[in-house]
Amino acid sequence: MTVERWSSEKAWNWYDEQDWLVGCNYLPSTAVNPTEMWLAESFDPETIDRELRWASAVGMNTARVFLQYVVWEDDPEGLKQRMDRYLDIADSHGLSTMFVFFDDVGFSGDEPYLGPQKDPLPNTHNSQWTPSPGHERAVDRSTWPQLAEYVRDIVGAFRDDDRVLIWDVYNEPGNSEMEQKTLPLLRESFDWVREANPTQPVTAGVNWDPNRTEQNRIGSKHADVVSFHDYSELSFTKERLEDLEAYDRPLLCTEWLARTRDNHVRTHLPYYKEKNIGCYTWGFVNGKIQTHLPWSTAQTSIAEAVEDEDTDTWFHDLLHEDGTPYRQEEVELLCEYTGRGELSDVPGVGGD
Repeated sequence: MTVERWSSEKAWNWYDEQDWLVGCNYLPSTAVNPTEMWLAESFDPETIDRELRWASAVGMNTARVFLQYVVWEDDPEGLKQRMDRYLDIADSHGLSTMFVFFDDVGFSGDEPYLGPQKDPLPNTHNSQWTPSPGHERAVDRSTWPQLAEYVRDIVGAFRDDDRVLIWDVYNEPGNSEMEQKTLPLLRESFDWVREANPTQPVTAGVNWDPNRTEQNRIGSKHADVVSFHDYSELSFTKERLEDLEAYDRPLLCTEWLARTRDNHVRTHLPYYKEKNIGCYTWGFVNGKIQTHLPWSTAQTSIAEAVEDEDTDTWFHDLLHEDGTPYRQEEVELLCEYTGRGELSDVPGVGGD
């Protein structure tokens, strides 16, 4: 029996039990995409442990982490074991986790594949990111029974695990020219999560693009907690949040920080604190996905052509690969506004 969507009251009760949620979208710096993060041969607990220790040191208490369907399809038990290992590491540093099942973003132009992943292209934003489960599977209903089993199996394994904060069923449906094609899968994926009867809430991001109104309707209608992405300057953020607050649900910004678009730690973190909105920067340690570079450097048609865009200033990410901050004032602000962290544990700030 499918569990009903949480009431607004239940969602707020859950949210009020949390400390202010501040974290990052996390991929280890040694992984070029979620496939490389989760494959047995490239899973890197040592790097994960080191980098999540830094996340805790700058005041973070949560991370958003993408899964990849093809890894589960090939080795479901192994993936769950590695997820459990990851959760142990994150929990040891005081971080809860939001897992993401599906994703239309496909900067690489490839369908997901097993085995060694391609090396990143030089000077290219997120050049080897592949969608999950892949654009072909997402629109092929004959694959959906297996997709449903993937969701139910993962949620069933961690349905009452307090290390898991929330389930994000679908990242940016419609991205990478998929438009309306994956909205049926978005609708179904909510049901598949709920069939496993999780104790955690469920979400999927709404989108401010006026051409994505149906995506917004589905997300706002089915999500327990409303989530969104924000790469805009602050006045636009404030305007749009008026619409989101009308849902009367807790709000989570699951992606933000785009410095060359006037989306900064110094501008947005204080506002999210004031509004009690949980927030996850895109990226943390700059690594193989190269998201310090702007979208305009991406290799596919989803790149946004921006004339003379600044490629010297970091677009996303907070720390260099050795753990030193890109801008020390940013990690200081994170510690100040969260009231957490220990900057002496951050390389270059006082630790090693």
